[in-house]
Formats: sequence, C-alpha cells, structure tokens
Amino acid sequence: MHPAFSVIFFTVSSGAGFGLFALLVLADLLGMGGGLSTDQKMTAGVVALFLISAGLSSSVFHLANPKNAWRAVTRYRTSWLSREGVFAIAFFPFAIAYLGLTWLSWDDYNWLKVLMGIVAAVIAWITIFSTGMIYACLKTIRQWNSPLVPANYLALGHFLGALLLLAVASSGGVALDGYVTLAIVWLVAAAALKAIYYFWIANPGATSTIKTATGFTRGTVRLLDTGHTHGTFLTQEFGFSIARKFSLILKMFVFIAAFVIPAVLLLTAQASQDGLYLVTVVAILGVVAERWLFFAEARHVVNLYHGAQHT
Repeated sequence: MHPAFSVIFFTVSSGAGFGLFALLVLADLLGMGGGLSTDQKMTAGVVALFLISAGLSSSVFHLANPKNAWRAVTRYRTSWLSREGVFAIAFFPFAIAYLGLTWLSWDDYNWLKVLMGIVAAVIAWITIFSTGMIYACLKTIRQWNSPLVPANYLALGHFLGALLLLAVASSGGVALDGYVTLAIVWLVAAAALKAIYYFWIANPGATSTIKTATGFTRGTVRLLDTGHTHGTFLTQEFGFSIARKFSLILKMFVFIAAFVIPAVLLLTAQASQDGLYLVTVVAILGVVAERWLFFAEARHVVNLYHGAQHT
C-alpha cells in the first residue's frame, strides 16, 4: 500500500493524543507521584487535544474529495472508519468538560469531573481500537487482517502517551518513579507486540497467492496477461513495493529508535527533563518509521491480478 504522509501523521498523532489523555485521567484518579498540579494536568490535556485535532485534520487531506468528509461519519453501522470519526467527535465534549472542571477546581463537582474523565478515557480507547480495526477488518490485505493490528495501535498510542505524560510530569512537584514505570510497561508491551507482528507477517502463510485469491487452492493457477503495459491507479495506490534489505534495515531502526534507546534513556535519565524530551522525540521518530513500514509492507490482493505473482 502507498504510505501516504497524511495517514501516517494522523495515526501517530491521534494515537499519541488519545493515549496521553487516557493516561492523564488514570494518573489523576490514582494521584500518581503525589498528584499532578492543575497546570500540569491542563498542559497534558491541551497537548493531547492538539495532537488529536492535528491528526484528524491531517486525515481529511487523504480524502479524494475533502468537502465530502462528512459522509465518512454517516456509515457507522458498517464502517470502522465511520465509527472512528463518530467516537473521535464524541470524545471532545467530555474531554473539554473534564479539563474545564479541572481548571475551575470546584470541590462540589469533583464527582462530575471524574465522570467526564472516565467517559473521555473510555471513548479514547475505543477510538484507537477503531483506528486499528479500519485496517484489521480488510481481508484483502493479509498483513493487516489480524487482531495484532489494533493491539499494536493501542500499545504504541499509549506508549507515546506515557512518554508525553512523563515529560509533563518532569516539570516538577511530583515523584517520577510511577510515570517512568508506566512508560516502561507500555514500552515492553509495544515492543513485544511489534516483534510478534513482524514475525507473523514474515510467515509465508500470512501472504495471499494467486491460488488463495481465486479459490483454486488444489490446482495450478497462472496469470496469462495483466491487461495493461503501464501503471494504473491500482498498481500505484495498492502496489507499493519495498526491498527486503531496506525493510530489514528499517525494522532495526524502528526497534532501536522506538524501544531500545528510550529504554536505556528512561533507566538512566530519570532526573533530567532534557533527557526525557529527547526520549519522546526519538520514540516518535521510531513510531513514524514503524507506521511507514506498516503501510509499505502491506500487499493488497489486487496486485496478484497485475503481475505481482504469476503462479
């Protein structure tokens, strides 16, 4: 699949934003590290809303006709893309109410703030899951048609969110041990799920063949003619190819930048705010590379009818 920058930015930015907000609510309810100050909660909340808004805005540019974007949220009964849009829109009123009540600090309405925060966090989780299901539900792309995809989206979104929350908490006033532990837990979960996913898609059985595509699995199927001599929309949009050597190099970069370097820096730079900012930036670069590879390695079954496989 063609790795469009707008979709890569959207999935990374919105995933980090939803993950950050959900973990902010969790940290607030548990009073992690003695409790974040009001300014720190507002900073984390505003950063989360900015990342989500920027991601959603970027996704509009991926539409062939952006003025019809409203149609994308009207098919929620059958489309995960529509459900993602509906839940993303539903998230904002609860998130803004939670931040507003946090800023006002009305003790009599603390129960309402908690309720708004919990609802916003649950919607954030559902939205990230819906984003992953947009790809996982596509049976025409075997590399995506797996529960590992939404699990990876949830883990990576919360991993980046945990790093951003740790960076905000490092501005002072709270003990960072709990936030560091939270980031490391999500780092380990995201790295493990990513390693399983890469192992799974490397399995020959995880790719479609001209036999499985036609249903003639017991016979010999041969493509006689592609029907064209030049590239088409299908071959350009669904036929992106990447060399195996380059893919392996990029996977190494993903693990080093997104997981190894942050793990080392998290364990050695807990007291350094600059070090935590560096961890976050490096991890984001690693996840951007991971998301580019996620699209670049996907093989749509339609390519089999355009010469991608002859037998």
